[in-house]
Amino acid sequence: MKKKILVTGGAGYIGSHVVRQLGAAGYDVVIYDNCSTGSAQAVLHGDLIIGDLADLDTLYRVFFQHQFTAVLHFAASLNVPESVAHPLEYYANNTRNTLNLLRCCSDMGVNQIIFSSTAAVYGQPVTNPVTESTPTEPINPYGRSKLSCEWLIRDYATASSLRYVILRYFNIAGAEPGGRLGQMSKNVSHLIGVACNAALKRQPGIRIFGTDFPTPDGTAIRDYLHVEDLATAHLDALRYLEQGQESQILNCGYGQGYSVRQVIERVKVISGIDFPVIETDRRPGDPACVITSADRIRQVLGWKPKYNDLDLIVYTTLAWEMRQKGAIPNSIAQPKLTTQPKVA
Repeated sequence: MKKKILVTGGAGYIGSHVVRQLGAAGYDVVIYDNCSTGSAQAVLHGDLIIGDLADLDTLYRVFFQHQFTAVLHFAASLNVPESVAHPLEYYANNTRNTLNLLRCCSDMGVNQIIFSSTAAVYGQPVTNPVTESTPTEPINPYGRSKLSCEWLIRDYATASSLRYVILRYFNIAGAEPGGRLGQMSKNVSHLIGVACNAALKRQPGIRIFGTDFPTPDGTAIRDYLHVEDLATAHLDALRYLEQGQESQILNCGYGQGYSVRQVIERVKVISGIDFPVIETDRRPGDPACVITSADRIRQVLGWKPKYNDLDLIVYTTLAWEMRQKGAIPNSIAQPKLTTQPKVA
């Protein structure tokens, strides 16, 4: 009998890639998503139920109808500037709805959960790379709302049989290399997606928010992770819990950093298109540099990423976006996997 997994937010960007891999691995998947930012077209496996985590009646009904062995929880709001402008909405959608989900898990005896967290819980790290023992001092409501979710999960696990893996993501980008999945939201906010849209003339150019950070070229540095490798980390985490292992909090990234200017330059080179770049002030809540240490997730889960290459991340994003326009991405050459240099 197949193990039945509930995936909240499984019609979204990251969740849909995980659902595809779960289906390919033989799991029976139920996706629970309000499709406010996700898309039913992104669900390639399993059964999609349109619902909101704020709707406890519907959520309980789904739990009653299925006997889940584990929950993978992606559903959340995740735009940092938006969280600064609308903090109450972020605590409601992220923290309160995680509480609702945990109530259902408690009442229905589901004792395994994998939670989609974020590097934003670390705030502005004093030192890099960031490890799991780095103090959590989020500097924006998004990070604080996700850290509150972590606390809920950890406190409930202490009082129950719940076991968890909390994955703290760094910057996710890229698309499924086969062209079946990518970022479907029209309101793309992450740097690589925005830069690719600029290269494809969907917008007049791109803004650099802050050129006076204490970094080598003055722009913010981030650790970019291919979405397919992140999805694989979730399946590794699920198998880990299925083996009866203890709860874990793990960073998920490559341990390499690239500045905003570096990313924009690679998009220009790979697309072959020069587009305007406008320099402007920093955004509220943006740290200067966040790079992870990926040692622990490799050791604990045996995670072996396959797409650790900035050029490949950019290429798959460009190819996906071109397909969405009905174009065949044969004008861009697929890069070979290489090891990119670190940024100090």
